[in-house]
Amino acid sequence: MGATKVANEYLKAFYSGDLAGARATVIEDFSFSGPFVQTSSRDAFFQSAAPLARIVRGHRLLKQWDDGDDVCSFYELNLETPAGKGAVLMSEWHTVRRSKLVSARVVFDTAAFRALVPTR
Repeated sequence: MGATKVANEYLKAFYSGDLAGARATVIEDFSFSGPFVQTSSRDAFFQSAAPLARIVRGHRLLKQWDDGDDVCSFYELNLETPAGKGAVLMSEWHTVRRSKLVSARVVFDTAAFRALVPTR
């Protein structure tokens, strides 16, 4: 399976709330780096991501590039929280090996995210 297809399967599953489906696309020692979370295991990543399932309302892919095993995606993440509804522009870089995600790095405006998901 091509890298872009794997990345899109992950994004679709993750942002539709299908964490089991998203989990099936990544290896056990999946490495993730983002503004709020850095992990080096699938279990730790999905444990940290579980609370998002309550507030995520899908995503809209804007642009995507691939270079061999690497895929870069720009998308709007739709959120709905007690603080409001809105979209946050995100960029995610995935690396795929043997039809599984081995790493992901996400970058986004944390101020826009925190406006919808304030810290307690």
